[in-house]
Amino acid sequence: MLDNSHGMAEQIGRDMIVRRTDLSKARIETTELPDTLPPDSCLLRINGFALTANNITYGVAADMLGYWEFFPTDSSQDGRIPVWGFATVIASTHPKVPVGERLYGYLPMSTHLIVHPGQISDSGFQDMAPHRAARAAIYNHYSFCRADPQWQPDLEPLISLFRPLFTTSFLLDDLHRENMAFGAEQILLSSASSKTAIGLAFLLSQKTPGGASVVGLTSAANRSFTQGLRCYDRVYSYDEIHDLPRAPAAYVDMAGSADLRRQVHTHFKDTLYSSRAVGMTHWPESRGLGGELPGARPEFFFAPDYARNRIQSLGPRTFQSRRDTAWSAFVDQAQTWFTVVRDQGDDAVLARYHALLDGRIDPSEGNYLSL
Repeated sequence: MLDNSHGMAEQIGRDMIVRRTDLSKARIETTELPDTLPPDSCLLRINGFALTANNITYGVAADMLGYWEFFPTDSSQDGRIPVWGFATVIASTHPKVPVGERLYGYLPMSTHLIVHPGQISDSGFQDMAPHRAARAAIYNHYSFCRADPQWQPDLEPLISLFRPLFTTSFLLDDLHRENMAFGAEQILLSSASSKTAIGLAFLLSQKTPGGASVVGLTSAANRSFTQGLRCYDRVYSYDEIHDLPRAPAAYVDMAGSADLRRQVHTHFKDTLYSSRAVGMTHWPESRGLGGELPGARPEFFFAPDYARNRIQSLGPRTFQSRRDTAWSAFVDQAQTWFTVVRDQGDDAVLARYHALLDGRIDPSEGNYLSL
């Protein structure tokens, strides 16, 4: 039993494990924690994490983008889907990361995680575990909550739900502003009720590049909620695509549905000036980017790569300042749009996961969970 010498002891951990080839097959497994930690490492107790459609994207794209490698299992058939959330250091052999430190970062749906801090700064550290070395740095960074000016204990659920998604929203907004919406007169967002799409729509609605309108595509069931956000100029259900005006358009595909992508491309043909695939909320219908389609060639938008390039061109301080300003404005508004649903325990996490996987979710709610 591992004892951190501060009166706390942990013996058994739990992990949510999924079958890589069939995400619907999920289970909770117990694991015995080590008696001792390796040198310069920390044991984290995971306090809470957000579970959103973005995490389904991680599972669907895990083989292509290496997401299974962050938190490997003993079996090549199984995996742990990453999430974003908060954790506390409960045992440490690293002199610069003490017990009690509160962290925000990339986590498994588990009760515990061992990390190997390196590149330590005032704001946080990188996990230097060898199996994570080849992965994007943005996913290996853990922030010290005490050094985050935007951190508040009561905002942890909203930060977990929106900060990683909002970063993608911010980068997509930047992409379209830098390219003047690719000459489009309207920017179409599929899965318009998803959190990443809402973040992007909010930013675009502040002052759209080139005066382009912001158009949401969503299910009939989510149309009323999406319209009520008032950050879309127009909202259409998926069965109304034929009603979309054929003015020059840029498409941001959060859904990942091959059939929906084909419909949009076929409707607009040569007036579709840009097509970016971002998420996979309609994951059962995802079959890659498809073959030859009319209009702009679909491209996959990988946020870490774009972020790295923009940080290099703008400089870290300017990039961070722009993102923080955008985030502050958004989080104030998001608190009026969404209700945080807190739940804990094995059964609760599995139930929420399957509801999300099956599309049985209320877009006005956000899950903040713990095992």
